[in-house]
Formats: sequence, C-alpha cells, structure tokens
Amino acid sequence: MIIPKLALKNILGAGLRTWLNVVVLSFSFVAIIWTQGLYEGMNKQASTAMINSEFGGGQYWQENYDPYDPLSIQDSHAKPPAVLQKLIAAGKATPVLVVQGTIYPEGRFMPVLLKGIDPQQSIVDIPAQFLKSDGEELPALIGAGMAATTGLKIGDYITLRWRDADGAFDADDARIVQIMNTPVQDIDQGQIWLPLKRLQKMAGMKNEATLIIMERNFQNPIKVTGWTFKNLDFLLQDIHQLVESKSVGSSILYLLLLFLAMIAIFDTQVLSIFRRRKEIGTLIALGMTRSKVIQLFTLEGALYGILAAGVAAIYGIPLLAYTAAKGWALPQSTKSYGFSLGSTLFPSYSFALIIGTTLIVLITVTIVSFLPTRRISKLKPTDALRGKMT
Repeated sequence: MIIPKLALKNILGAGLRTWLNVVVLSFSFVAIIWTQGLYEGMNKQASTAMINSEFGGGQYWQENYDPYDPLSIQDSHAKPPAVLQKLIAAGKATPVLVVQGTIYPEGRFMPVLLKGIDPQQSIVDIPAQFLKSDGEELPALIGAGMAATTGLKIGDYITLRWRDADGAFDADDARIVQIMNTPVQDIDQGQIWLPLKRLQKMAGMKNEATLIIMERNFQNPIKVTGWTFKNLDFLLQDIHQLVESKSVGSSILYLLLLFLAMIAIFDTQVLSIFRRRKEIGTLIALGMTRSKVIQLFTLEGALYGILAAGVAAIYGIPLLAYTAAKGWALPQSTKSYGFSLGSTLFPSYSFALIIGTTLIVLITVTIVSFLPTRRISKLKPTDALRGKMT
C-alpha cells in the first residue's frame, strides 16, 4: 500500500501542474463520449424511424424489384403466393404496390412513385386510414416534404398519369386527403400514396404487389418462389454504413485530443523524473528496487487518468444527461440530406461506451506514463544522489 499512497501524495503535491493535466484529459473523456453518443443516437433514431415507418420486421421483394433501378419497377409486380397471403389475411403483413407515374403540379411535370397500401393496415406508421373512400374520388396521401416541393395542400387536386401492366398510359385526378409528417424521406419525397385496391385496378395488376412488409419482430422467414426476403440488416445497411463512416472520421478528433493530453502527461513525467533525481536515488539506496520505483512513477501517471475520469464525471454526467433528455436541435437545412432523424437528435450513451472509453484512456495514460520511467532501470543510486542522470 505504500506505493499507491506515495504516488497519490506526489501528484497532489504537484499542485497546479497536476490539475491542468487532469482538466485537459477530462475534456478528452467528455468529448469522446459525447461525440460517440451522438453517432450512436443517430444510428438508433434513424433505424427506429425507418423500421416503424417503412421496413417493419423485414420485406419480401418481388424478384425483379430493385429500388435503385427505376427500369426494374415496371416489371416488379406479382401475386403474393399462398403462404404470404395467409400472413396478409392474418394482419401480420401488408402488401405494397409500386407503379411509376407522373404528376403535374402548377403546370410542370414531376416523376413520382405511386404506392398502393391497404388503408386498414397497422404494420407501419403510415396514416393510411385517411385513404379510405367509398366514392369515386381518388384519395391521395403525401408527406410534408413532398407537399413543400409541389406546393400541394390538403383538399387540392392533382393529375396523375401512369402506365398500366399492358404498357398503356392512363390518367386520373386525385385529391390530397392528408399530409403526413415523417422523418423518413424514402416514404415522403417523390411519393404519392394511394389505396391499394384502387391502384391495382388503375394499373391492371389485380391482387398484385411489389413488396410485402412483415410485422415487427418477424422471425423465421421462409423461401418463397419469385420473392426474396430482405432482413433488417440488409435494409438498414445504408444508414449503418453512413454512421460508421462518420464515426471513423471523428476518430481524427479523438486522436488529436488524446495526443495533446498524452504529450502533457509525457512531459510531466519526464520533468518529474529529472527534478526528483535525488529522491529516486534515496529510495533505491533505502532498499526500494528499481522495479518498484518504476511502478511508483507509472502509477503516478495512471492516477492522472483516474482523477480525470472523476473530474469528467462531475461536469460530464449532468451535461450528457441534459443532452440525452433534451436532444440536439438540428438545423432546417439537414432535412434535405435524407437523414431519418426529425428535427431533434437524441444522443445515446450506453454503459459499454462509457466504460470502453474510460478503459482506453486509462490504458493509454498508463503506457505513456511508463515510457519515461525506463531510464530509472539504468540509473545508478550514487549518481542520482548527486543529482546526475546517466
């Protein structure tokens, strides 16, 4: 116990120099955890929004369907097989039909995707219930982003044009019955949502669908001829890769912060060994082995990290708790970036993130503290007592 007590006494006795190192290192703790929490929150928030509003528990795609290939959409429709029909009838899945179309807002034309969905579905958080209609009028649902782009409002009529299964063009007027607020751009921009049965009739694709959204927590997918199941790992890989690339890019900031803190601690250790030459010689002359002296100075450096973690906790915990509860308001300009985040980003600080960051910093500090102490192993006690370094 003598070495820990002596190490703590020595660094506290250093006064201002110690606390400057501790404060700088504590900034590294808080900055790393705060930034990583933002990216983790971005990942979770975007993934949750897309699962709730678009992906459900996974999707079955018609074998020709490729959302990144517009030329494939015209042929991406088929009747769901019996096994999937049973799930649809039981309310455990909902079909969606995708048809390419064109609208003509304010005298200009705009290509869109006409998407048919069952007004009674409850699989995804799309307000499809507004698409219920008993008359001849064709109801349409759009997102707030689409409304801002086209200038459409609730009650407005818009002309739709599409090509049916036989390749013939047709047109009709639709009435905007609702504008939904959603952070998921994939169901908003360039999308017109229509009742499934009406779109199937309009396109001559009776009882057909392009994709089938499964209920959340769907498990044990089966192979279905003509249809391919896409799990959440596949559907969310774009957002995961985006967050991962942002996280890797931010590692430059982490390395810079750690580098500055490590230089300060390294210089402090070098200076401490130089100024305490006589103390080192005295300890060795009194019988303390060189390995024990090295342990003493290494522990002193490691205590910087421990004290920094304590100081970081004093002001970091309230700061991180506040940002996690209140969130971080995003500027309006980020809505056009395609992130499914809404207007506020809520960071996520996991226990593993906090403990992992703390261990990484503590290990790094200990290694940096050990490096200058290697000279002690070659130091002669008589030279040290005379204030010399050999």
